[in-house]
Amino acid sequence: MGNLIEVVSVPVIATIVYWAINLIKYTVNNSEKFKRLIPIISAVFGAGLGILAYYIAPDIIIADNLLTALIIGGASGLSATGTNQIIKQISKAQEVADEKDEIDS
Repeated sequence: MGNLIEVVSVPVIATIVYWAINLIKYTVNNSEKFKRLIPIISAVFGAGLGILAYYIAPDIIIADNLLTALIIGGASGLSATGTNQIIKQISKAQEVADEKDEIDS
């Protein structure tokens, strides 16, 4: 059971960062300045969550030391940005396919 919890910690950090960034993005009304900083903010926030997990619940993160926890958290935060871009590109591709179907009809 312990190994399962360790494996789940990375997607949990990514999910928390993803939703926090989306909440902040809507709070600042999709500011272009904020959008340019999203990857940096995601990495820092994820690193913070990794460090927090290392100190509060060391059993849930695959880290033997603080530096590893920082790197795992930062990478998890950046994966939230990648996930956001995947969702955007899939949505964009679906819109293009729908427009093409309307034109062909």
